Amino acid sequence: MKPNEIAIPKKTVYMIGFVVFMALLILAVWLPLSRSGQYPNASNNVSNLVAGSPEKFALLSGQGGQRSVVSACGLQPASVETMPDDARIQGSCCSRMDLHKYQEQVDGMKKYAGISQIPDDPYDVPVSLAKQLFEYQRTIQLTPDQQAVYDQAMQMNNGHGPCCCKCWRWTAFEGQGKYLISELGWSAEEVAAVWLLEDGCGGAGHEHA
Repeated sequence: MKPNEIAIPKKTVYMIGFVVFMALLILAVWLPLSRSGQYPNASNNVSNLVAGSPEKFALLSGQGGQRSVVSACGLQPASVETMPDDARIQGSCCSRMDLHKYQEQVDGMKKYAGISQIPDDPYDVPVSLAKQLFEYQRTIQLTPDQQAVYDQAMQMNNGHGPCCCKCWRWTAFEGQGKYLISELGWSAEEVAAVWLLEDGCGGAGHEHA
């Protein structure tokens, strides 16, 4: 042993290694649990609630029951990507929900029931669906003609594109629009109509596709 070197018993080295290993193991188990605790599974709290009903409106508007993930203008795709797939993004982004408008939106969206890329309730979007639409936004490359259709749809949707602000909805419904145009051959009018019905900003008004 060289001068000034400190001899550390092997037993101490093994003990330090064991403590570090246990700390990493606890961290690996705790992080996923803590993350899932931030976004409770909401599949049960809506399973018996009919979209458009006063009971579901009460839950989504924050007047009764615990929402899974509360929607907000500042909620970005990167945050949604960290959420468990069985969580749901619930409620309005900007203004308080209005029962009459909510019921009109849900009623209008019934015509799209056979298309899994379109939620049946604009104020109750499964995280798994949002992630799927994010993937479309990243990977679908439109042809020039398809891009022209998309651009026209953006202008037709009250002039503000897939959503009123560039939040998680904007990215998700951009991907949705790309899918509907490239895979189903939708027109600009059809895409703009479904975007209008999917408006999750809240507030009173009339939404007719």
